[in-house]
Amino acid sequence: MAVEILGPVPLAPLTVRAEVVRSGRSVELIEATLSAERGPVMRAVAWRLKLSEPPLDLPPEFLPSGTRPLPADAQPGTFPSNQRVGFHTGIEYRFSTGSFAAPGPAVCWIKLKYPIVAGTTPSPLERALAAADSGNGVSAVLDWSKYLFINTDLTVTLHRQPVGEWVCLDAVTHPQPHGIGLAESALFDETGPIGRSTQTLLIAPRG
Repeated sequence: MAVEILGPVPLAPLTVRAEVVRSGRSVELIEATLSAERGPVMRAVAWRLKLSEPPLDLPPEFLPSGTRPLPADAQPGTFPSNQRVGFHTGIEYRFSTGSFAAPGPAVCWIKLKYPIVAGTTPSPLERALAAADSGNGVSAVLDWSKYLFINTDLTVTLHRQPVGEWVCLDAVTHPQPHGIGLAESALFDETGPIGRSTQTLLIAPRG
């Protein structure tokens, strides 16, 4: 799945439009657009793939494996913001390594506190996509008070469906002097790896 940010998302009523752009028996391309009164503010495209039935008989040594320390063993983190309302107030962070106060790579568990849409329960897939958007924040390498590092897009590739409420990001940010950077995260749930995400960053001094 790839998400493009087309403009600021206002705290106002929004409209979602989704459609199948290319249908197929094994592979489908889906597109969704999030719009405000002034027009589209976000666009997402996703490939939907048919699962193999019965499952493929693959050598175990080639299957993704590994774990990260579980959220119960991680330390709570507080997002560095003075804003009373924002996405950060709806997310619980727990750091296995690193922190918002320690620049550099981090392993952070993330859980949504509230539904994305009122009256619904977030699916594990929705939780994974929401968590993946925090890779550049949990692994920031520059002083939050002096620099902006805005992700202009988000690409998430999952090799299986996530399970549970918690999603782990093993994240690292790669800044460059010309002001363009990359954040990349290995994604996990409590049972093991689920995929990877990348974010293209715009890096600039504040003010």
